Amino acid sequence: MTRKLLLKPTVSPVDPGKIPEAVCVRLNNNIPVFLIEAGLEDLSRIEFTFGAGNAYEYLPLLASTTNFMLTEGTRNHTSSEINNALDFYGTLSHQYAENDRAGIVICVLNKHLDKILELAREILFFPVFPASELKTLIRKRLRKYLISREKVHNLALDKFYESIFGSHHPYGRQTLPDDFGKMIPLLLKDFHSGHYTPQNMAIIVSGKITEKLLKLLNNCFGEISPDDTYNEESCNVLESQKTKKVHIEKPGALQTAIRIGSPTIDKRHPDYPGLKVLNVLLGGYFGSRLMKNIREEKGLTYGIHSTVFSFNLSGYKVISTEVSKKSTQLAIDEIYKEIRLLQSVPVKKEEMEVVRNYMLGDMVRMFDGPFALAESFRLAWEFGLDNSYYYRLADKIKSIKADEIIALAQTYYNIDDLYEITAG
Repeated sequence: MTRKLLLKPTVSPVDPGKIPEAVCVRLNNNIPVFLIEAGLEDLSRIEFTFGAGNAYEYLPLLASTTNFMLTEGTRNHTSSEINNALDFYGTLSHQYAENDRAGIVICVLNKHLDKILELAREILFFPVFPASELKTLIRKRLRKYLISREKVHNLALDKFYESIFGSHHPYGRQTLPDDFGKMIPLLLKDFHSGHYTPQNMAIIVSGKITEKLLKLLNNCFGEISPDDTYNEESCNVLESQKTKKVHIEKPGALQTAIRIGSPTIDKRHPDYPGLKVLNVLLGGYFGSRLMKNIREEKGLTYGIHSTVFSFNLSGYKVISTEVSKKSTQLAIDEIYKEIRLLQSVPVKKEEMEVVRNYMLGDMVRMFDGPFALAESFRLAWEFGLDNSYYYRLADKIKSIKADEIIALAQTYYNIDDLYEITAG
């Protein structure tokens, strides 16, 4: 009897490959529409996005409350009629209000595009902000807010944002219970009229693109007149606070939340791709150094992670975990120890290869299908970037050297510059 020789399968490097490009067309009133042809199903994902995020509000909650109220009644439809129509046509919708942008995403079968786009036009440009619906929304949000104040990780993160961005800027300004009662229909209408305008709008479409879709978009949105009074600039100023170590006392808390980090570069900066790699090494995935040390070896926490994030006006990096009170200082000391090691000891080839494969695999998921493609497109486009950003990121992941990691750690993780916020 002959034995067959089992051959080891070939292992190929992960690569995001060629990313489909978005094609830009403009409606009659100059609204840009970005088209990403992807997917075989007769389905479209349409995102209507505006420069109407928290950075543009002059009162806490104003941007998010305005956005959440868009579907609570228009000049021709009540909130129940809007919800019933979305359900009847099998449409998924999602509203969002982030630090820089706000909008609504709809996923709809192409055969129902005419009905849903007409409804979207009503929702986006002709909301009425009914007082009764606003009162219900505010009551729910206040209840959720009060519950969140009992959790140390929320207290620490809010204080962290306040410390690094300043208490007067929307990125860092904390919401207080009294802020909820200040939300009235007149304020929402004023914010809406100033920011939900054609010249402040973009449309991102992914899926199976048809000529009918473009005609419908033009019919529904291309004839809306721009408002000459719109002003895109935010007058808020970023200013980090001087105190770098803050503890928030929370009686009865079983754990202490730790947030360590600082403002940093945004994704427009040439060093940003390298900083992303450094972040993953430090605490950006399950096999990171912080996880191995503080979770696996010392058993101080169930989880610890680090994040590098980019806003339009700034970026930030933060290390987050929750530990017992008696372990708080030890965990903080070990975090600084891992940072110092990255600043002085070259990363070994084997560890670097694991990180490369993890990050490249994660990039593949970012472009897997029409929905993911659209989300990734916006995350670059809103910074004035295009797919070349992702190619630079992939190249940096593949090519970064140990000495670059050390230089980046020394430049962007100076321990004297880090804010240390604890709550518990």
